[in-house]
Amino acid sequence: MEQTEFKNDIIEGRNAVIEALRAGRNIDKIFISKGEVDKTLGHIASKAREKGIVVVEADKRKLDFMSQTKAHQGVIALAAVREYCTIEDIFAVAEERGEAPFIIICDEISDPHNLGAIIRSAECAGAHGVIIPKRRSAGLTAIVDKSSAGAVEHMAIARVPNIPAAMKELKDRGVWIYGTAADGENQLWSTDLGGSIALVIGSEGDGMGRLVRESCDFIISLPMRGKLNSLNASTAAAITMYEILRQRSL
Repeated sequence: MEQTEFKNDIIEGRNAVIEALRAGRNIDKIFISKGEVDKTLGHIASKAREKGIVVVEADKRKLDFMSQTKAHQGVIALAAVREYCTIEDIFAVAEERGEAPFIIICDEISDPHNLGAIIRSAECAGAHGVIIPKRRSAGLTAIVDKSSAGAVEHMAIARVPNIPAAMKELKDRGVWIYGTAADGENQLWSTDLGGSIALVIGSEGDGMGRLVRESCDFIISLPMRGKLNSLNASTAAAITMYEILRQRSL
């Protein structure tokens, strides 16, 4: 990732981060120097956690790489470009449109460009919302916003502490959950994808986590005819979303 990509959403330095928290700025994540026992940094971490903001311990090299001023004082915050919504808000969008829920679940998509591309495809395919985890995932930073071509502004995006728990909530509300994996037993073209549906997109390297996969109702695979056996996460997501859209349009 280019260092300059952080410039639109980075807040660094103890006073700047404290003021951002005090002002109620939308903060996606706060990085604090690992092993630091400074009272001010402890205060920042405490206040952030009270507000439900993810706090990550990072080594000095990472902070130095992220820093624009080279004076981060052991703390860097990444601002969110907009507020997250709730799962209830996503259902409200579907109800407002008079449609069966169509939800995308991103299981630890850490590359902000991939997350942005998935959100863009979700918006274009008519999804009602996207669910991401609080940890081990890219958030709604400026890079994601740019990669989504502005789709972030039009998409309901919920951030949850636990993806399997969120999946259970969806199931309790009548949503069928489909995961994507190269070894899925259900071929995309021959799978019924109608009705209330949530589509899980696994992480770039490892795919879906074990508990997430076990929580799916169906695992679907995309046909492969070349020498490679996998697609980029955002590409696989787009193909599958448009098959869902095709079936919903019949």
